[in-house]
Amino acid sequence: MFEISQRFFFDAAHTLKREIETEGSRRVHGHTYHAEVFVKGERVGNSGMVMDLGFVRREVETLRAKLDHHFLDEVPGLGPATLENLCAYIWRDLAPRIPGLSAVTVERGSIGDKCTYRPAV
Repeated sequence: MFEISQRFFFDAAHTLKREIETEGSRRVHGHTYHAEVFVKGERVGNSGMVMDLGFVRREVETLRAKLDHHFLDEVPGLGPATLENLCAYIWRDLAPRIPGLSAVTVERGSIGDKCTYRPAV
């Protein structure tokens, strides 16, 4: 079994109601988010690939356009812009189009925060 991945980033603003670090979180602020999607499977056909990464990049770019330079509070279906909700949103968007999607990671590297979503099997 192999697992391939594709990394991408997006810049976006949001607000967030929190109980800790409330002052800065409630104001509009932005982050550069780094995300990675993972696809698990066996090599298929003569190519020896699990999936052509060009296909994955194309699907990721379609998703990225929905998040990059957007106000995340207004993205339909996202909910509060937590790392957990971003992972779930990316999963829901890509899973129907990328067979074998196995995990999604979203990270705010500048402050060391990261979340990974792997569905229960």
